[in-house]
This record gives sequence, C-alpha cells and structure tokens, in this order.
Amino acid sequence: MRPVLPQWSGTLAVKAAVFIAVMCCALAALLGVLVHVQVTNQTVGQARDQALQRLTQATERYEAGDTLWRDAGVDPPELPRELRDLAVSGDRGTMVADRAGRPTMWAAGPVDGERALAVAVDYSQQARTIEGLDRAILWSSGLAIGATLLVGAFAVTRVTRRLHTTALVARRISAGDLDARVNDPRTGPRTKAGPPDEVAAVAAALDSMAASLQGKLLAEQRFTADVAHELRTPLTGLHAAAELLPPGRPTELVRDRVAALRTLTEDLLEISRLDTGRERVELDTEQLGPLAERAVRAAGSDTEVRVVRDASVETDRRRLERVLGNLVANAHKHGRRPVVLTVDGPVVTVRDHGDGFPEYLVAHGPQRFRTEGGTRGYGLGLTIARGQAEVLGARLEFANAPDGGAVATLELAVE
Repeated sequence: MRPVLPQWSGTLAVKAAVFIAVMCCALAALLGVLVHVQVTNQTVGQARDQALQRLTQATERYEAGDTLWRDAGVDPPELPRELRDLAVSGDRGTMVADRAGRPTMWAAGPVDGERALAVAVDYSQQARTIEGLDRAILWSSGLAIGATLLVGAFAVTRVTRRLHTTALVARRISAGDLDARVNDPRTGPRTKAGPPDEVAAVAAALDSMAASLQGKLLAEQRFTADVAHELRTPLTGLHAAAELLPPGRPTELVRDRVAALRTLTEDLLEISRLDTGRERVELDTEQLGPLAERAVRAAGSDTEVRVVRDASVETDRRRLERVLGNLVANAHKHGRRPVVLTVDGPVVTVRDHGDGFPEYLVAHGPQRFRTEGGTRGYGLGLTIARGQAEVLGARLEFANAPDGGAVATLELAVE
C-alpha cells in the first residue's frame, strides 16, 4: 500500500528545499570523497616512501654487520603477519598497523632466507592530518549545505509567494471579483524589479484573461439591460392594445403571450441589476415561518408548508419572498406534486416529487436560458433566486432526493 504523505510535503517550497538539500549533500559527499582520497593517497605515499627508504638503509646496515636502529629489527613480534609472509616470500612491502596503540607505517623485506627485516615509522602525525581533514570536510560541507539551503529557500520562497498571490487572485476571480488583478511588477517591460520571468508571464496572462472576461461580462450585462429597457416601451403599448381586443380565444392567447413577454422583460431587468452588484438590502427582523406562508400564498399554488422549528432572521422581506416564490413556482412548473416547503430553523427547503434537477444544475447551479434535452428549460427563476440569495448573504443549494424529486435548500443567517 502506498504511504500517505502529509499535505505540506506537496508544496513547491518543500520539494525545492528537499531537491536542493539532496543535491548539496551529493555534491559535498562527492567533493569530500575526492579530496579525502587525494590527500590520503598523497600522505600514505609519502609515509610509504619514507618507510621504504629507511628499510633500504636498515638492510645496508644489517648486511654490513652494523647495529640496527631501535625502530628496526629482524622478525619483530609486532610485525603484521601478512607483511611478514610477504617479506619471507622474497618481496618488499609496507602496511599501516597499530604498534603500542599508535598508528605505525611498517616496511619489511627478506634477509637470511626465511627471515624478515622490518622498519617501523611513526604514522601518528599523518593519521591526525587525515582525521583533521575529514573533520574539516564535514564542517565545511555542513556550512555549505546550510548556506545553500538558506539562499535557496529565500529564492524559492520569493517565487512561491508570487505564485501564491497569483493563485489567490485566480480564486477571487472565480468567486466573482472581476476587479482582482495580480499586478506583478515584473509583468511590464524591463524595470527595476528585473526582467520578466515565467511567474510574471503567468501573472500577466491571468490579468489579461481577467480584463477580457470582465469586459465581455460587462458588455453582456449592458446588452441585457439595454434590451430589457428597450422592450418595456413596445410591450407596454402591446399590452394596452391587447386589452382593447374583443373577448375570445385569440384575445386570451395574445394577452397570455404579452404577459409572458412582460414577465421575461422584468426578469431580465432584475438579473441586470443583480449582475451589477450594486443591490442594497433593507434589513428587518422577520419570523421565518409566517414569511414563508405569505410567500406561498402570494405564489397562488397548492404548496404544503411545514414549520418544524421557527426562527427569527434579519433579512430583506421582499427579496426573501421573491426567492421562496421562485423556488415554489419552479417546483410546480418542472416537478410534480406534492410540493412541500419546510422551515427548520434558519433553513428552508422546497421539495417536489418530479424527476429532479438535471446534473449540470446540481453541479454548477442554474444557467440562463439553458435547456435540458433541447425541450426543457429552467428559465430565469432559479438564476434570480440564486442572485437574490447572494444579496441576502444566504446560501442556496440544489440537490436531488434519494427517493426522487428536486430539493432546493436555502440557509439564512440567524440573528
């Protein structure tokens, strides 16, 4: 089973720090090994040459019958067995071994047949030199790794901070704040902040996208508002003319279509006002149960109201009644009876027993003028309900009941 890593281990800063640390350790280890091997070979080589030179001198003294030095002798008991066997076989060699607790460089060669003449040279100074070099390598490697990590962390943190800022701006834009911009100082031509880099290119692309998106949405909002305003005058005249028609079935059809056009025009105007984000609420304290009952009566539909637990909320009564009325009207239009409105504290649910909301609406919310299967659409009612709920600071969610039917849930803030 693959281990589950903590969340912080996935950040770019941690990954960069780990990469820098691993590379620094690998580089320090490589350089340390190279220096250690080079210096050790040089030191051991010098000690070996010195030991062999003294062995040559001792051999000459021994063959001349002179007295040997104190650190030279024939078959000394401290001589390593491997080196003695090499000397007895007729070859000369050297070896580092301990002698009375001190590192010693031994050199041995053959004399008198199966005997070995050996010379011991103190190796303590060279051993201390190598140990000191190893400690210096470790300390310098640690300091170099620490300094590199600090510099690397500082550089990576600057980059990740800019990326984090860009991500925050992207989230603000996705949440509807189209005025949000990164404004990275490196996005322009060469400035004191330095030439543009990849992060600056991402920030510039995000700012450009936000500006383009804002321009298109503003143009769409202006178009919607202009169309709705322009339609009001001819529709008013058309409505007046329809009222003058003689009674009959054709007259009823004309009046019904004119009423539908007037409703659509008013909905477009309301959406354009919501899109501007300049709507202001008139707050007052209301009991949610009686307010829901009034909204159902105003909708003129056969809807059951269940008050499980009433609550006092601070809200805009007109906007809240508009939201509830649209939810109830949508349930009757696109669902099936019975339609039940339930008040449970600050939470209001409207449920029908039809086929439920389409998947796109549950996942992404209502979308203007979108139809399901080319024949079934949800109009602007749910879009207006969502917009008014946002103005009220409430949360409106759409779901489908497990046993069938659409469920709209409105959660209000309590006092």
